[in-house]
Amino acid sequence: MEISFTVLGKPQGKARPRFRKNCKKPYTPKATSDYEEHVRLSYIQSCGNVRLSGEIEAHIIAFFPIPKSTSKSKLAAINEGKISPTVKPDVDNIIKSVLDALNGLAYKDDSAVVRVSAWKKYSESPRVIVRLIGDLDN
Repeated sequence: MEISFTVLGKPQGKARPRFRKNCKKPYTPKATSDYEEHVRLSYIQSCGNVRLSGEIEAHIIAFFPIPKSTSKSKLAAINEGKISPTVKPDVDNIIKSVLDALNGLAYKDDSAVVRVSAWKKYSESPRVIVRLIGDLDN
């Protein structure tokens, strides 16, 4: 079974855990936890309570906003797909934020994800498109 959904807004990566002064227990930065909640809500709105099992394949396309200062020649190259974003967050951190957010929701655990592909592209409408392929969990 294949399911797809879109997370609107600028892509965000998983930030490293932080530590408070005088405390050894790490915490997740608010921006990361807020984005993961946004991913979960986007999934629920699009896919409801569909859950996958077995070996899962994930395809993630992160669309970044085109910088306002982009020259006309560079904009033409972007529109032709010749230039991709080389800005942060790193693609591996985007993958981690999306897959971690879907733990217990789209699948039991992200350890079931056996294949991942991800791209960073430019677009007028920043968003992340996620496509998951696996068996329907009964």
